[in-house]
Amino acid sequence: MLTYPADRAKAVAAQTTGGSRRSKSRSATVVGLDIGGSKIATVEGTAAAEILQRQEIATEPHRPFDQTFPELAGLVDELITESRNAGRETKALSVSVGRPLRIKEGVLLNPPHLPGWHNVRLKERLTERFSGLPVCIEHDGNAGALAEFHFGIGRQRPGLQHMVFLSFGTGLGAGLIVNGQIVHGATDTAGEVGHWRLSSDGPVGYGKKGSWEAFASGAGLVLLASQRFPNRWSARTAVRDLVELMLAGDKDALAVATEAGTWMGRGLALLIDALNPQVIVLGSLAVLLGERVLAPMRRVVAREALPQAAAACEILPSVLGLQIGDVAALMAALSDPSIKKSLESDSGN
Repeated sequence: MLTYPADRAKAVAAQTTGGSRRSKSRSATVVGLDIGGSKIATVEGTAAAEILQRQEIATEPHRPFDQTFPELAGLVDELITESRNAGRETKALSVSVGRPLRIKEGVLLNPPHLPGWHNVRLKERLTERFSGLPVCIEHDGNAGALAEFHFGIGRQRPGLQHMVFLSFGTGLGAGLIVNGQIVHGATDTAGEVGHWRLSSDGPVGYGKKGSWEAFASGAGLVLLASQRFPNRWSARTAVRDLVELMLAGDKDALAVATEAGTWMGRGLALLIDALNPQVIVLGSLAVLLGERVLAPMRRVVAREALPQAAAACEILPSVLGLQIGDVAALMAALSDPSIKKSLESDSGN
């Protein structure tokens, strides 16, 4: 998930602090980790996905995992200690992280957004460090889809069965809900749509020109900006700086947003034709940028997708808004029937 500009990060902190005051009586909770290319957030949440406390550090993705892990574990320790002091009990650790990974084993293979984390046995390391706590891991696209399905758009649409969630953060990944169930695929790679080649030319993502992620992601925005306006931006430009210019109405930055939204729409049209979803929900950048990227997406979908399928599909930013990453961090555990039952039983629900 993409790190938000400072004012929006404060808004999230204010929301989560309020959740802590409202829910102190709830005794059983989960500690979640949202591990992205820009930041690592640790949260404590309830079975109802209320966020009770939250901390965040920069990821430093090129830093070796063994150097980052002690700091990450320290954040988890702090949340568990604070939870215990407040009379609550942590029942599980839950992780949302980018692919490729073997989900059940919790092994990160070679995530492009975390070059220092290749071949990391994350579940094993967390289990050793926090003995006695079950550890559940899920791909961030799947976790985002589950969060929206159970606690976001799904609450507004009781009959929802077919949904696509697109992370649209530092990278681009999808979570696919089909017939009310998350789709993992044979090798846990279902939803790797950022790898799709949308053009024979263009910026490079996933090691190939013209991939969807290279056109429509946080990293993709920077690549597009550096190619289109090389006198203003380079490949080393911070995504946050570019996004803040878009929010401020900078003409060149808005042109980049429109181009990214146009490419996003081309990919969405393919998803709509293939999966016929009722809703496509976009996180991170779509929440921040709104119609600056959503409007060109919808125009392209109306032009390129099958009319019947396009008419049945609504395209919208995450209903969970700025809290999507925090709620997603809890979903690997909250989707485990035994952990969810334990949380609800101990909380008196």
